[in-house]
Amino acid sequence: MKAFELLLVLLSVCVALAAAAQRLKLPVAVMLVLGGMGLAFIPGLPPLTLDPALVMALFLPPLLQLSAYRTDWPAFHTHLRPILLLAIGAVFFTAALVAVATKLLVPNLPWWAAITLGAIVAPPDAVAASSILRQFRLPKRIVTVLEGESLINDASSLVLYKFAVAAVGLNTVSYGSGLLQFFAVALGGAAIGWAVGRAAMWIFSHLDDTLLDITVNLLTGFAAYLGAEALGGSGVLAAVACGFVLGRQQHAEFSAQTRLELSAVWGFLEFVLTSLVFVLIGLQMRGITARLANYDMIQLLLLTLALSTILILGRFVWVFPATWVPRALFPGLRERDPLPPWSHATVISWTGMRGVVSLAAALALPEGFPGRDLILFLAFCSIFVTLVIQGTSLGWVIRRLGLTEPETLPEPDTAQARAEMATAALEAVRQHLDDANIDRDEQAEAAAELVEEYEVRAERASVEGQDVETKAEQLEAQQRLRMVAIEAAREVLAGQADELDVEAHRALGEELDLEEQQVRRALGKD
Repeated sequence: MKAFELLLVLLSVCVALAAAAQRLKLPVAVMLVLGGMGLAFIPGLPPLTLDPALVMALFLPPLLQLSAYRTDWPAFHTHLRPILLLAIGAVFFTAALVAVATKLLVPNLPWWAAITLGAIVAPPDAVAASSILRQFRLPKRIVTVLEGESLINDASSLVLYKFAVAAVGLNTVSYGSGLLQFFAVALGGAAIGWAVGRAAMWIFSHLDDTLLDITVNLLTGFAAYLGAEALGGSGVLAAVACGFVLGRQQHAEFSAQTRLELSAVWGFLEFVLTSLVFVLIGLQMRGITARLANYDMIQLLLLTLALSTILILGRFVWVFPATWVPRALFPGLRERDPLPPWSHATVISWTGMRGVVSLAAALALPEGFPGRDLILFLAFCSIFVTLVIQGTSLGWVIRRLGLTEPETLPEPDTAQARAEMATAALEAVRQHLDDANIDRDEQAEAAAELVEEYEVRAERASVEGQDVETKAEQLEAQQRLRMVAIEAAREVLAGQADELDVEAHRALGEELDLEEQQVRRALGKD
């Protein structure tokens, strides 16, 4: 019962901290970590010990599945080269820098223990990145690269982590087998996730119930992650691959009601899981510091400063050459993918917040592992420093570089797609009426009204022969007028709450809600 009560308290604290972060215009992740640290030192509060395996299995699958579900995969494919350079190259480069620096500053720490620390703190966190990035309107390229990196880098770092932990105490290590293991784990995890996703789509095709669809959808990511881990594959990549399949196939098997309700359920779960992750990170502070009573505080501060500097500056050292050198060496690449502004590389370099994966990996170190307490402390410090320094200043950096994009009108491609959809709908109605051979006058009249309605829609959506920007402005003005009409209709409906049947009142309210959701999505406010 105490665990349940504690969970309710933590959720309440998460709501209060998130509201405070919105008022103070601070990243929610930073406020949650600071709040968790404050809770950790409240007298009488029982210590909270995290099971690292439970943390990874509970938080990572749904959040990674959701990120993959939302990912723009054509853009991901277009920017695959910079994504892999960050997700694999930057992770191994950062791990090497951290390992060398740690070995120099702590000579009695074994090399493979230092490499383990490097693997723990190397990957920026997917949850931290998405929770902060969604607050800004960044250029599409930057968002695609950063979100793509966060989907893959956990897998590469965890493979290196497992290899380093296993190597501690061994006299010889086969690097060839380690490289082979890396690819086997990665490809195996992706294959398992794809298979689980396809199996889930088959199940969806045989279900006709929204609640069952949503339940299966939520379970699928866990099945992919746990199945891959049990078979020796990458659970992280399995959850990502599963989310990819579901995202690409959602319009084929999900009903409109399922998609709408699933969006609401995922939004709730994302807030709860993300908030709990960062509060739990802060709550570990008391237990971590209690283990370091025998360490010299000055040495710990110097190590923290050195590690944080390496993590922040090391990303710059990797990102800028990785952006410039390939284009300088390969003219064909430079023509296909011109050099982006230096401001893009700066923001990508500065977005290096660490999070739950680093903490869980550190907590998972076996008892008796060389320097375990020190590694755990440094991992926590890397999370705290990068979240506070980079998380709180990222907005200022983005605005200073002028990368915040203003509210935009619908893209020309979007307007053209809307026009093509309206035209196809009109042609389908006409074809159906021709095939039906309608004779009765009342049916013919109803059909004529329907055709007229679709003709108006097609004409309103058409962009042929018109200036796209002007047409987009007209459509936006129409949507804003629709919002005024919806609010007026809702006021009338509210006044009839005691006159209408409850079910009728609810049905009319849902119609207005769906229409408002459609308008808000068109205006880019959803």
